[in-house]
Amino acid sequence: MADISAADVKELRVSTGLPMMDCKKALTECDGDKEAAVKWLRERGAKVFEKRADRVTAFGRFGMHVGVDNTTSAMVELKCESAPVSQNEEFIQLANDLATALANSDGIDSADALLELDSPSQPGTSLGAQKDELFNRIREVFNVGRFVKIDGGCGGYSHNAGTVSGVILAVDGGDDESARDICMHVAAMRPAVLSVEDLPQNEVNAERETLRNAALAEGKPENIVDKMVEGRLRNYFAERVLSEQAFVKDDSMTVGKFAESKGMSLKQYVHWEISDDGGSSEEG
Repeated sequence: MADISAADVKELRVSTGLPMMDCKKALTECDGDKEAAVKWLRERGAKVFEKRADRVTAFGRFGMHVGVDNTTSAMVELKCESAPVSQNEEFIQLANDLATALANSDGIDSADALLELDSPSQPGTSLGAQKDELFNRIREVFNVGRFVKIDGGCGGYSHNAGTVSGVILAVDGGDDESARDICMHVAAMRPAVLSVEDLPQNEVNAERETLRNAALAEGKPENIVDKMVEGRLRNYFAERVLSEQAFVKDDSMTVGKFAESKGMSLKQYVHWEISDDGGSSEEG
């Protein structure tokens, strides 16, 4: 049996980030062979992950790759078991690496395919290997959740540093700060759709009929009821439609008017929130 020195253990500890006792056990099991010890630690970590894979991942954060001048943009949800891990610098880096890799790749339709891509921050290492190495050190389950790639420029906003919700907004024109401000509005006001045209027509018709019946029940003259209904319907739109909502940073104008003042056209948005049941989603 090889003589395992404290220096050998320390060297493995530095290179893997794993506890000293784990490193010593790996070197002992592998008769002092450092490369074999690293492989042994990875395999052991994979077995631990398999045993814990069904744990609830109710926390996490959203990684983003955004910019109004981008040719592609992306947002990725990376989930974990506890709030402290979501604030870990390497966890944050992994989330952002996932988003950057997704934005710069085509045909990614599953988490497994995404994890096979090269890591932007660790050349020569796959995102899956980066994730496994981090799990070996943290020993907490974390998984890739939802992800979206959008062609063209986007603004982005991560509420509470990305640990509660994330918004990505596709735009033509404008600037990063203005696009981010609208994303903040989406996170705060939670519109149902981007524009009036995106509302299901049957819902609009049902609301119009409800408002008309209510006005008639109030005894309003029938010749002015339709005008009253259209006015009240605008309030309905202002509650549900992003472009019609009063802008949270300046309620003297709608979001649509604010975007127009910045030379920006709103194309679509995605708003996700993290939770243990898959989270809520709003897309327009």
